[in-house]
Amino acid sequence: MGFRGCRSGYWKRIIHYSLASRSSNGLRDRVFSLIGGLKMSAGKKITICVEGNIGSGKTTLLDHFAQFPEVKTISEPVNKWRDAGGHNLLELMYSDPARYSCMFQSYVQLTMMDNHTAPVEKPIKMMERSIHSGRYCFIENLHRGGLMADAEYAVLDQWFQWITANVNVQPDLIVYLRTSPEVALERIRRRSRDEERAIPESYVRALHELHEDWLVRRAQFPVPCQVLVLDADQDLSLLKEEFNVRKQEILCRSEVKSPVKSDRPAAASAAAV
Repeated sequence: MGFRGCRSGYWKRIIHYSLASRSSNGLRDRVFSLIGGLKMSAGKKITICVEGNIGSGKTTLLDHFAQFPEVKTISEPVNKWRDAGGHNLLELMYSDPARYSCMFQSYVQLTMMDNHTAPVEKPIKMMERSIHSGRYCFIENLHRGGLMADAEYAVLDQWFQWITANVNVQPDLIVYLRTSPEVALERIRRRSRDEERAIPESYVRALHELHEDWLVRRAQFPVPCQVLVLDADQDLSLLKEEFNVRKQEILCRSEVKSPVKSDRPAAASAAAV
């Protein structure tokens, strides 16, 4: 989506969200059980964000739950990043990250905010990644790696802080597909996607540590909601079985009907972003 796609309908949705969405009433709608489960109040639509490293199985999880009639899955807006007013921002980012990382990540924040605020008719919205991982993992990684200037980092952080304070980008649950760097690298090599060929091992390892710092160790950045950690090192066929076994946890204990055949197209890869 270029800026052409961000006109009246988009901004009307932004205006309708306010700090009221983060009120105590909203907080009371989320009830955490003593064993770490999550149950949503009747009639409340919920948002689940699927987080994890490149090659962690996010597409596999989204494809699995797209079969359920109550679930609307939303992939990362990679196609929008490839066509912002006719410009391929993803390609520019790959070609010269030191020059284009700030510009690219600012557009990532915009399009991820669009995903968060997009209205859906189904009771469960399941997103691939979130605006939060964009800030705490990807922007952080670029800055720490010397590919983003301090001033650019400060601007993106202030933009992120404004969004989270004024726009409803609050998920109800994060599903973290926890994958070791070795397994992630092997999957990346095995699927051999064009945009992932140049990803260095150091990049995958750095992203792993940032995800761990954020969602497991909780060492630096705030976690916006409860986190469900799944062992995604196992074979993808076994991982699908675990999705079934832990369906109620993953879907916030929502009641769902039997799955139907999905017409969801294969998700594009965000590769090294």
